[in-house]
Amino acid sequence: MAKMTDKKPAKAKSKAKASSKRSTKGANPSRSVGIAMLVPEIRQPGVERRRNHPMRAKDGYMQVLLTHAVPHFGQPGDLVKVRPGFARNYLLPQGLATFATPHNLRIVEKHRERLRQLEQARRADLVNLGAQIAQRSITIEANANAEGHLYGSVSADQIAAALRADNFPLDAENVKIEGPLKELGLYTIKLHLGQDVDTEVKLWVVPSHTDEVPV
Repeated sequence: MAKMTDKKPAKAKSKAKASSKRSTKGANPSRSVGIAMLVPEIRQPGVERRRNHPMRAKDGYMQVLLTHAVPHFGQPGDLVKVRPGFARNYLLPQGLATFATPHNLRIVEKHRERLRQLEQARRADLVNLGAQIAQRSITIEANANAEGHLYGSVSADQIAAALRADNFPLDAENVKIEGPLKELGLYTIKLHLGQDVDTEVKLWVVPSHTDEVPV
C-alpha cells in the first residue's frame, strides 16, 4: 500500500509539471501577438466573410464593379447599381463586372490613384513641352507670286512636320488653324498638346529659294 501511495503523487506531479509547461508556452506574449498580426482572420472568420461580402444598394439593386466598358452603364472601375438578374445572367458570366466587395474596391482605388499620378506626371511633361515650343519659331518655304500669295497653301500637316523636324513630337491633330494659310508672312499658330495644355508657336511662311538666274 505504501508503494502504491508513492506512485500516485509522482504521476500527479508529472502531470502538473507538463500542465505548467503548456501553460507557460501558451502565455508567450510575443508568439501570440505575432500570430494575431499575421492571420487575424483566423480569430474572426465571420468578420472577414462580412468584409468580403458583395455590397448591395438600399433599394434592392446589386452593386457591381465594372471591369470593362458597358454601354449606358459606365467605364472600367465604375461602381454601378444593376438588377441582380442582369448582373448574374450577363455582367458576371461575361466577365464585364465583378462583385463590389470592400477588397475589390480597395484594389480599384489604388489603381485610380496610380492613374492620377501618371496623369499628373503626363501633364507636367506637356506643360514643359509647351514652354519649350513657345520659345521657338519654325519656317516653311512656299511658292508665291510677287504679291505674296501662295500658289498652293500651308496645311496643318506641314506645320506638324516642321515641328517634328525641330524635335517636337506633334501631329496634325495638335495644330489648330481655321484653314490653310495662303499668304507669305508671320503667323501665330495655336497648338493643343493634350489634356488642358495649350501653347503657341511662331510660323514664318517665306518664299521658296530657286536657282534661276535673273534675266
